Amino acid sequence: MPGKKGYTLPMQSILSLRGVSKTYATGHSALKDVSLDIQRGEIFALLGPNGAGKTTLISIICGLVRPSAGTISAGGHDIVRDWRPARSLIGLVPQELTTDAFETVLATVRLSRGLFGKPANPALVEKVLRDLSLWEKRDSKIMTLSGGMKRRVMIAKALSHEPQILFLDEPTAGVDVELRRDMWRVIRELRDTGVTIILTTHYLEEAEEMADRIGVIRKGELILVERKQDLMRTLGRKELTLHLARPLAAIPPALAAHPLTLSEDGLRLVYTYTSATPDGGSDAAAPASIAPVLRELAAAGIDFTDLDTRQSSLEEIFVGLVHADA
Repeated sequence: MPGKKGYTLPMQSILSLRGVSKTYATGHSALKDVSLDIQRGEIFALLGPNGAGKTTLISIICGLVRPSAGTISAGGHDIVRDWRPARSLIGLVPQELTTDAFETVLATVRLSRGLFGKPANPALVEKVLRDLSLWEKRDSKIMTLSGGMKRRVMIAKALSHEPQILFLDEPTAGVDVELRRDMWRVIRELRDTGVTIILTTHYLEEAEEMADRIGVIRKGELILVERKQDLMRTLGRKELTLHLARPLAAIPPALAAHPLTLSEDGLRLVYTYTSATPDGGSDAAAPASIAPVLRELAAAGIDFTDLDTRQSSLEEIFVGLVHADA
């Protein structure tokens, strides 16, 4: 696998898409003018509802589906004109478990490496299987494995030819918590060696924890690409809840300019605001500082006994994006 563990590779584009579209013979437009650059050595999460175009986009990049328009290059190789070197850079773990049920784990992974014209490398195959906790199962037929272990075999197959780009399409679907944790450990280690990871997932807490950047696709269009921190900062809303010492009948007129809501029992006052924007500014409709409202509460003689804050999760941001103007 390229790179060295612990070595920070220079951030440069390893995958480039320009104006990629896909329209099927039925007239259904699955992708519309998608342009995107994926940086070498990053974890990129592609999020979207079912039918948004995620799997179609991955299938086009991996050479399984031809685009109707646009160009894609992997490592500088056009995936149509230079399909062989481009495809050799890419590993794919699809949603569906597609393996030869009567073959052993070891034979399956060895065969997958050979299909890419790679010479036999027993040491590398052993390392891949050990990293995925499959070595003890190497002589087991795949039909005897659990769903989670079969998923690991799919990852081992995808890694067998030492790809620089790894696609994971819902990699932890149907996997128990322990196996999921192990898989994410392996993914982090792969990223540390310089492998670029592109994943789709319905477990948004995983994308929130793992991804460097996040792209959101809706109805075939890429509607947003942001660094995770920037996305959380600019689109994530915060709530400050004040637990009042005495109930309020209504919010005082002096505080009406602030986005405050009062609980039915009058004992909780909730202030909604946003984080500061990257340039240090703020959303005028939802102030970025809690200090002014606290000062005005004190000036109005409103005491509180406790306070707590919460921030929007990636899931809440995602739901808001995909349903906006739907």
